[in-house]
Amino acid sequence: MLVSAAVERTLFKDKNGGATHYTIIKHRFLSFLIWQSLQSTLLLLLSKILFLSPFTQTPFVPTFLSLISFFSFHFSLLLFSVSLFFLSSPSPFPSASPVDLLIGLARLLFISKGSAEPELRRKIRVSLSFVLFVSLCAVAGAVSVVCMCWACDIYHVESRSRRYSVYGKLGFRGFVLGLIYGFHYVYKQRWLLRFPIIQRPPFFSFKIGLPLAVGQALKFSAAGYLLSGVLAFFLLNGYTSQDTMGKFISEQIIFYIGSFVVIVSWELSHHLHQVLQTKRFIFAPPKGSAAAETNPSEPLLDALEESTPKSLLQYLAYLDLCMVCESNVDTWRRAAFFEETGETYKRVIAVCLRPLEQLTLKLNESLDSSSIENSFQLSSQLRTPAVGPEYSKLCESFYNTQLCAWCARIVASLTARSHKEDRFGIAQLSGSNAAVISTLLSCLLAVETLMGKKTNLQSPNHLMGPAGIRWATISTERRDSTVGATGKRRDSPFYAKAYAIADVLRTSIYCIVSAFHDEMLNNSKAGHLEKDWIISGKPLYGTRELLLEKLRLFLDYQA
Repeated sequence: MLVSAAVERTLFKDKNGGATHYTIIKHRFLSFLIWQSLQSTLLLLLSKILFLSPFTQTPFVPTFLSLISFFSFHFSLLLFSVSLFFLSSPSPFPSASPVDLLIGLARLLFISKGSAEPELRRKIRVSLSFVLFVSLCAVAGAVSVVCMCWACDIYHVESRSRRYSVYGKLGFRGFVLGLIYGFHYVYKQRWLLRFPIIQRPPFFSFKIGLPLAVGQALKFSAAGYLLSGVLAFFLLNGYTSQDTMGKFISEQIIFYIGSFVVIVSWELSHHLHQVLQTKRFIFAPPKGSAAAETNPSEPLLDALEESTPKSLLQYLAYLDLCMVCESNVDTWRRAAFFEETGETYKRVIAVCLRPLEQLTLKLNESLDSSSIENSFQLSSQLRTPAVGPEYSKLCESFYNTQLCAWCARIVASLTARSHKEDRFGIAQLSGSNAAVISTLLSCLLAVETLMGKKTNLQSPNHLMGPAGIRWATISTERRDSTVGATGKRRDSPFYAKAYAIADVLRTSIYCIVSAFHDEMLNNSKAGHLEKDWIISGKPLYGTRELLLEKLRLFLDYQA
């Protein structure tokens, strides 16, 4: 369903070939438009012939007006698809509230053009893009509904003014339908590109989402039918005494079928866009080529290091790297990471530790700058909805959880596989093992502190065992309040993300510990565990002693 593998492979040429990473996204977008137009054409013809033909006195025959209706319908779908493509993103981004919009507009008009903060201007730009998307959905809904009901004889009246009134009513109801869909699409953040856990062929991924798309279309068409009908009755005086009961019922059936077909087309376009854009792309030259023999990792590293942060291209690069490190399909690509100089391995580890370090630093800043005194109050903030700059910063810290999860799995898999596949000892000699373990432990401690799990060291005399870490206990009053707020805690905006990333971090650390368990135990008995597995400088969060004791808990499988 996408560009063929041969075409994708040709994208990796030398600089004189003119192939750029932008070509990947362009090819996927063109593939999306082609398949979207084909499925929409099939759906339109089936609905006209099978569902709407009983309401016409003549069989469906192509005419000049039907061609205009056909191209107008596809134009509205093109409008929706293009707006969907430009709005979609693999990473959430904060938007401005109505108050922020008014403040930004006031600064723009009365102070100066450059006085607005860059962050505020970016949020305003995001909010305006949401407004534009909802408006385009409303316009596309009006055009699509009118085109769907164009050929039905029941709407063909002799009076021209009456005909315009009928089509105006249809357009208004379609406008309301598109408005509802656009608001729901933005509110539920359906524009986010969600990567599947299992990468299937596009055909099977698309087939799996068909029942969900039909179910969503039934819900939206029913809600749009009721709300638009009520608004049309009170605002447009749509139902007059000239309409018979049979004609009234036929009009409602036709509109419901037309709105259902429109929403199904949009839902299928949304699902198709998700499938095509989240499909794995292989950032490597063809196996056996000259580039594969000399430097097969360069295209992947270029995409990781030079692509725009949080862009779709960067996410695709991290996804490809994660699958290379965890699976045994492209072992020749993973073997290229452990080349003799060690530069490739260090670049891969550095580019994967960066998102985890950024997450740890953001959480550290939020914990330090927060006015909340202890972690229990932070945990209560997780359980109840809140507003304010501190709460917004905490929410934004978990915007890239998918990227952080991939990075944790990548560094853990590479470190664990280096135990058998690193012939030159690059991982150990370069200090990458200590950097990986320290970063994972620091990030885990920061997330656990945010979730209310406070960590304290008792005394230097108790540093030789897992009991060296004392987990803060909750008093009776706090325990009762915690039990009562369990439901709210699980429904908090970012508690689920914090819990998920903590689980990924623990699993990643256990993956490394399982591979090097005997070596770590021997180092622990010899008293130099921190020398090989903890960085010598100050960690991003916590202390070296705290990280060491946390690592001992993992060695005893008590973390």
